[in-house]
Amino acid sequence: MLAGAGLGSKWYRFRRHSTPYILVVPALLVVAVTVFYPIMWAVSLSVHKYVLYEPKDTPFIGLANFRQAFADPVFWISIKHTGIWVTLIVSGQLLIGFAAAILLNENFRGRGVVRSLILIPWITPSILAAFMWRWMYNVNYGVINRALVDLGILSHHVGFLSQADLALYAVIVVIIWAGAPFFALMLLAAMQAIPEDLYEAARVDGASAFRRLMHVTIPLIAPTIAVTSLLRIIWVANYVDILFVMTHGGPGYASMTLPVYVFIKAQSALDMGYSSAMALILGIILISIVLIYLSALKKLEINTR
Repeated sequence: MLAGAGLGSKWYRFRRHSTPYILVVPALLVVAVTVFYPIMWAVSLSVHKYVLYEPKDTPFIGLANFRQAFADPVFWISIKHTGIWVTLIVSGQLLIGFAAAILLNENFRGRGVVRSLILIPWITPSILAAFMWRWMYNVNYGVINRALVDLGILSHHVGFLSQADLALYAVIVVIIWAGAPFFALMLLAAMQAIPEDLYEAARVDGASAFRRLMHVTIPLIAPTIAVTSLLRIIWVANYVDILFVMTHGGPGYASMTLPVYVFIKAQSALDMGYSSAMALILGIILISIVLIYLSALKKLEINTR
């Protein structure tokens, strides 16, 4: 009896301790297949000469692809444009999304309808948005040119997507338009979680609307701002579809970002080795930015305690 009871107790302890690991196994398998394996495959490609029209000739070339990237002037142009791209887009989306969240947090008639309508840019398919905005930017019959000329802001029609000094910024406007609702939705949810008692206490103390915003709203939604901004930095830095459809990185290399350059090299030149090397460089840059960002947030949190 005692032996049987001992075995039963051991089996129960084993099952209790092993169950969490068993439940995690399916998720780990999915992550391994969809994340770790492609990363390892990309690392392997990056140290080989792998061109799709020469599939049988894939010699090991070490870091040659990385040296090629660092000697490639288009690579550095795309790095510069990626920095401008991410900085302006995330800043613009945050500011517009924050302003929209403040407005939508107020009580007014039709607020529910407006909250639904503001999501339209976010839920619009990227390809549809790209074609729509490319038509709106058209130099001959685009509504943007027509409106700006009619309002007297421009004296003649401008090729927003065909001029080297405007193309990148024209697409940046599109991405800000498409992504600002994400910030608005996330920040609005954070604002809705703030207890009304805090605002009432601030009003009793004589705090103006601006002071309530600065000393109540922003400090309490700061963690949401931080996490959402980090997510958008990662997503925007990897953006390809809208930019590729609207400009293909042109004219020339005027709107070429690193993800688009990687895509073009893989799609047009079929040079998977070189594309993988540049993609890994982008990944390393993003990981470094994330680590610096998290470190800065941790120091800020420590200093504000």
